Amino acid sequence: MFSNKTLRTLTLSMSVLAAATAFVSPARAGIDAAKSTLTATFKQMNVPVDASFKKISATIQFDPANLTASKAQFDVDVASIDLGSPEYNDQVAGKDWFDAKDFPHATFVSNAIKAGANGAYSVTGTLTIRGKSNTVVVPVQYHKDGSAQVFDGVLPIKRLQYGVGQGEWSDTSLVADDVQLKFHIVSNGQ
Repeated sequence: MFSNKTLRTLTLSMSVLAAATAFVSPARAGIDAAKSTLTATFKQMNVPVDASFKKISATIQFDPANLTASKAQFDVDVASIDLGSPEYNDQVAGKDWFDAKDFPHATFVSNAIKAGANGAYSVTGTLTIRGKSNTVVVPVQYHKDGSAQVFDGVLPIKRLQYGVGQGEWSDTSLVADDVQLKFHIVSNGQ
């Protein structure tokens, strides 16, 4: 059975991945998969658990001088979750958690980007996990690293809003409802 941490990590990871997609190069660009990470952190029986997603992709168009034209679309292969155990990975990809057979991808599509101070941005968009969609606002910190654009942030979500954790796993005393999706996205744009 998956722990509460595993469940939260999965949900959070998807959100973070979606949020990270919203910020990349002025031209359409993908991400550098070797340098980009998406981690979901949750608590199972009050113990923090981290899970990472190994297959993420994005199409990003980010120009700090033209936020109106900037946009991002993010995709996470939910079956690529890694909790450090093949047995746990299979369980979380299963019907009670992500149901990867019927809902193989979690997605984020931006619809607005607003600038803040010192490289901070807020990206509003639609996060879809397990067929359930919600509007989220993702806080993102942006900077350049040579020709690459780098986006970091944490998006808190509630796993049960997305139907992640069915049956006995909907009990938040086992696996907490709160998930933190942490992302570090490096674009391979110009």
